[in-house]
Amino acid sequence: MAKAKDTIRQIASFQGIMMVLVAAVLLAATSIIQSYYARRGLLMQAEQQASRELTISQLRIEDITDPVEAVVDNTAWMVEMNLSNPDSLHFMLRKILDNNPILADAAIGFAANYYPDKGYWYEPVVARRDNGEYEEMVLGSPSHDYFNLDWYSGTAKTGERKWSEPYYDESAGRTTVITYSSPVRDTEGNIVAVISADLTLEWLAELLQDVQPYPNTYSTLVSQNGQLLVTSSADRTPQDVIEYTRLIESTGWIMSIVIPRNEIFRTVNRLSEFLGLLQLLGLGLLAFIAVRSVKDQSKLEKVRSKKDKLDNELRIAREIQMAMLPKTFPPFPERNDVDLTATIVPAKEVGGDIYDFFIRNDKLFFCIGDVSGKGVPAALVMAVTRSLFRTVSAHEKSPMRIVSSMNESMSEMNDSNMFVTFFCGVLNLNSGHLRYCNAGHNAPLVLADKVERLSVVPNLPLGVMPEMQYEEQDCYLAEGNSLFMYTDGITEAENASREQFGESRAMETLGVGLDVTENQERILSSVKAFVGEAERSDDLTMLIVRYLGADKSKESRRSLVLRNDIQQIPHLAEFILSIADEKHLGNSVATNLNLALEEAVTNVMLYAYPKDTEGIIEIEALIKDNSLIFKVMDSGKPFDPTSVPEVDVTKDLADRPIGGLGIHLVRKIMDEVRYSREDGRNIFTMIKNI
Repeated sequence: MAKAKDTIRQIASFQGIMMVLVAAVLLAATSIIQSYYARRGLLMQAEQQASRELTISQLRIEDITDPVEAVVDNTAWMVEMNLSNPDSLHFMLRKILDNNPILADAAIGFAANYYPDKGYWYEPVVARRDNGEYEEMVLGSPSHDYFNLDWYSGTAKTGERKWSEPYYDESAGRTTVITYSSPVRDTEGNIVAVISADLTLEWLAELLQDVQPYPNTYSTLVSQNGQLLVTSSADRTPQDVIEYTRLIESTGWIMSIVIPRNEIFRTVNRLSEFLGLLQLLGLGLLAFIAVRSVKDQSKLEKVRSKKDKLDNELRIAREIQMAMLPKTFPPFPERNDVDLTATIVPAKEVGGDIYDFFIRNDKLFFCIGDVSGKGVPAALVMAVTRSLFRTVSAHEKSPMRIVSSMNESMSEMNDSNMFVTFFCGVLNLNSGHLRYCNAGHNAPLVLADKVERLSVVPNLPLGVMPEMQYEEQDCYLAEGNSLFMYTDGITEAENASREQFGESRAMETLGVGLDVTENQERILSSVKAFVGEAERSDDLTMLIVRYLGADKSKESRRSLVLRNDIQQIPHLAEFILSIADEKHLGNSVATNLNLALEEAVTNVMLYAYPKDTEGIIEIEALIKDNSLIFKVMDSGKPFDPTSVPEVDVTKDLADRPIGGLGIHLVRKIMDEVRYSREDGRNIFTMIKNI
């Protein structure tokens, strides 16, 4: 019996031990499983945290580098427009530094002997000094041979915009910098210079110091060639670490966040040692994760809020922009002398494209333009530009004076240093005479016997500098000719292979003799097919004007009122010139008409009214298809100039009676003259057949 009890006791003890062992195994297995999943969860959390930090840091870096790239590329275009004016280069470089306070300096390195009088090397430089002042320099010498420097040689050979490797700039910035460079081309497309801006590395170091998702974490930023740009801690060299990386595509830099493993698994290691405190430590870990998640969520919410605000501003700007532009086509259905259409096909971003037109005194005033930059600022500048065009052209008929006046106003209030490429034209619908002035915009295309580019003087865009001397040009549009105007959103539209649509494709697409709507649809369809699924970054804007010829079914009248003052005579010349322009008359005919009218009006001013008595002379012009009828009317004393006998010009001057040459000149120029006295007024009628 005792043996049986001992056996039972042993069995029970064995079972207890086995139960303890099973419990221990279960606890150990539970601990291992918990540790495994806890470690895997922490690794995933670390990866997510590092990804968020890398995303935020990338956005902060691009907020610095993108404006630098934009201002250097835009200034490169301005330098190309002013290669003949090297004295303006320092001014442009100062503008780069004005808009980018973190830049150390900006420079333009020209090809060897590009300006013979400047020497073999010519590198204008503007550097920012510690006191905030700018120092203007001209570098380039055997000791500073910029042709062999990475920022110049790489871009000059390949024509690619690029960021350089870091280096110490002892000539200009006198600090360690990285350089962004962009090519400058002449009118033939040859690279003649490289424009660059130097960015100091202090701001990168400060940015990386803020990236620390875990204690003892550090970050590095490496150039595309593997050279270390900055690191948040150069003296930490842990052996067991996890590294997360991100490529910043715009610059080619690689950013890394290095986290020691013991920092990620610190909590789980302690949990393994203190199984009894597993729940408590688990709660602590959950609390830690929650706090970190809240902080990360707060950062993401700020970014999301900023994006939503920007989207809303872009939507409002787009609505403002579209509301200001004419949208009813055809705009002048009652007229048979002109056909016109225009459109803006918006991209995702708000642009600064503009077109506008109206008719005043049988003249079509029109314009097209493109504001530098995008977003709300560009939309606001576009609105100002359109308002200025309407205001100035309401009382001014010279495109040159319209553009000059707009430039003065925009230069005075251009604190944001934005500019507008602009083309302005005035088309006389009675003659087809087109006067135009270009301010740095793309040359329009003329659709006549063939499609060709309109000859334009480039001039500078609006808002670049005050007191700019703009040049006006003119030509004639024959009946059926069209003028196609556009912004660079059409020619610079890119397909998936980064190939641009280009001007030549536009010229091949347009059809001579087609109406404006068909040509517009041709361009839109061709660009859409060319771009395919590629995302567009700029608006497609065009304005097409087709001249249909003067309205031959109508007569037009002109009138002019002058005082009996010889100083009023210049107004008469302008009056005659406008009529000659409307009827497309030659210079000789216009000169003869002016001589005849000036002779008749001068006689009235001198003799019709008593001395020191103010009187009025009315000139009325009736413009018909084949004749011009002028009436000179006054309320002075009666006088019939047609009663003066013909002058015998074959006699010697001594044998001729005094007077009569004036009416003789009028008779020779005009085809018919007659006089009448009606209601106390002299009416002298002159008719010229054309």
